[in-house]
Amino acid sequence: MLKSRDFLAVYETEADVLALKPDFRAIIDLGVHAVIVTAPGEKSDFVSRFFAPLVGVDEDPVTGSSHCTLIPYWAERLGKNKLFARQVSPRGGELFCSLDDKRVKIGGDAVLYLKGEIYVEAEKSFAA
Repeated sequence: MLKSRDFLAVYETEADVLALKPDFRAIIDLGVHAVIVTAPGEKSDFVSRFFAPLVGVDEDPVTGSSHCTLIPYWAERLGKNKLFARQVSPRGGELFCSLDDKRVKIGGDAVLYLKGEIYVEAEKSFAA
């Protein structure tokens, strides 16, 4: 059996993925970083959701790392290397993806999460 960081569950329809009500305790008990769920999309090549309660993220809104698993899977299944994906979390997001040889490329619009400033004070050392 091939060991992976995440589990991948493939459903029949987008509606199946949208209807999921995950048991986060059960996902934690699996002992994996995350569970990725996916299905063919109605208005996209595929849809997905990403659950990672073991690392403190019940559901991530849009997950680049999961698409490094999803893009090769769907590219092979659909027989094409340019894909339009939707992550259908409550916030959701659209990703424009491609598989170029073995490299996954992901693009799309971003949502500003945090804006701020950081001040770092250098440690002072005094020679004796």
